[in-house]
Amino acid sequence: MSQFTITDCPLAGLKLVKRTCFEDVRGYLSRFFCAEDLKAAGWKKPVAQINHSYTLRKGTIRGLHFQYPPHAEAKFINCLRGSIWDIAIDLRAGSPTFLKSHAEVLSADNKHALLIPEGYAHGFQSLTEDVEVLYLLSHPYKKEAEGGVCFSDPALGIAWPLPATVVSERDKNHPPLTKDFRGLVL
Repeated sequence: MSQFTITDCPLAGLKLVKRTCFEDVRGYLSRFFCAEDLKAAGWKKPVAQINHSYTLRKGTIRGLHFQYPPHAEAKFINCLRGSIWDIAIDLRAGSPTFLKSHAEVLSADNKHALLIPEGYAHGFQSLTEDVEVLYLLSHPYKKEAEGGVCFSDPALGIAWPLPATVVSERDKNHPPLTKDFRGLVL
């Protein structure tokens, strides 16, 4: 029996994962990750890297990040402290949801996660102060494969829930998509 409730999101391959909590007088226990249970949802590779981020200020934007093939990565995003508005953008060439985005609120309270397939850009905005996010990645980071799209790219039309309070210079300087961008070929 799976310890997760997995729901399809409107974008092809993107999944919302809700952890089941078992509570008693001590608190609760929930399974954080299970390759066997998540395989049916699209997680097909071993976990190659785990990243932990801490975001100090509410309104901070991180992203939009991706890696070019052959280093494209699936991501399993969980918020351990606070709350985030987590967004994924389909950059896969030929996808029926190409350049479409979908966002979910992930928080320590709701214990929801996003399972993001290879070929998506990813980012988030902190909805609270003191946010911690844990990312499980199917491929290790490769500097030479790093890609990004500007969080304010008008071609994407993302309506961030809060005004941006902090954005790194790197993320501010990601280029917008060009008219000739045909997507990532996986």
